[in-house]
Amino acid sequence: MITFEDVVKVYPGGSTAVDHLSLELPTGKTTVLVGPSGCGKTTSLRMINRMVRPTSGRVLIDGRDVAEQDEALLRRGIGYVIQHAGLFPHRTVLDNVATVPMLLGCTRKQARTDALGLLERVGLSAEFAKRYPAQLSGGQQQRVGVARALAADPPIMVMDEPFSAVDPVVREGLHREFLRLQKDLGKTIAMVTHDIDEAIKLGDVVAIFRQGGRLAQVGTPREVLANPADDFVAEFVGRDRGLRSLSFESAADLPVRPLSEVGDLALDDAGRPVGYGSFTRADSLRLVTDLAIISPAGIAVRVDAEGVADGVVRHHDLVDHLAARRREQP
Repeated sequence: MITFEDVVKVYPGGSTAVDHLSLELPTGKTTVLVGPSGCGKTTSLRMINRMVRPTSGRVLIDGRDVAEQDEALLRRGIGYVIQHAGLFPHRTVLDNVATVPMLLGCTRKQARTDALGLLERVGLSAEFAKRYPAQLSGGQQQRVGVARALAADPPIMVMDEPFSAVDPVVREGLHREFLRLQKDLGKTIAMVTHDIDEAIKLGDVVAIFRQGGRLAQVGTPREVLANPADDFVAEFVGRDRGLRSLSFESAADLPVRPLSEVGDLALDDAGRPVGYGSFTRADSLRLVTDLAIISPAGIAVRVDAEGVADGVVRHHDLVDHLAARRREQP
């Protein structure tokens, strides 16, 4: 567990970046620090690995004050991922990932073998190993950055807006990869973002900061959306927080109509929908709602595990379903 105990950071000149922060980041979970620019979230994050030292208060990892630990040893146990990946431009992808294990005494051969496995884990094939960072796309560089942070198998990872420098399509893929990795690895992760949607999607815990470096609210994404602590939080999470909250509701119980009700539904030879947004039973009501809204026909197509269409949800049936769920809630 990472604990902030009444932490204050005042920079020379009197500017307060963090103002009496008390916060616990649970072990094995992802805690996302989110808020407007200049609210102290990145400063707080960088206190975990002592890149910033607090003016007062303590930051503890499993009960031990980071200020009392050897700085080099502390950082070896913390993976660090930043915007634009921060890769060494003169080293290949493979050697970028193998750097930390070699510094820790691993042989070059073993470090490279392990690095190949990590590249595969983050979704990059072996063909990328001999490339240099300049030969990669932004999304590929971020994947390498994550692999490098994982190379020493650290129990903790700190991530400073790791996905903000890539386009929305690439970011969506990186989000899926991140959630898959975290499900497998169960790291203690502290992440900074300015994007509330990203925070809600990736965080087990969301900590919202306000200007002046003060913590406005901390809770699960569902709690923050359902019960904003004050007007600032309500405005920050957005007036469409009701729509965002559908991300936590399953599409499994939606009323699905047979494909025959949509006469002009285009399917390929394998039965997969063409030109229509699709979802599975495991997806969220948020996704289905988005698909139905943007569809010219007002429908979302359900598919099975192979992507074959097996039914449709009409916009008005979705509205009726949501209304019924609301009536059932206490």
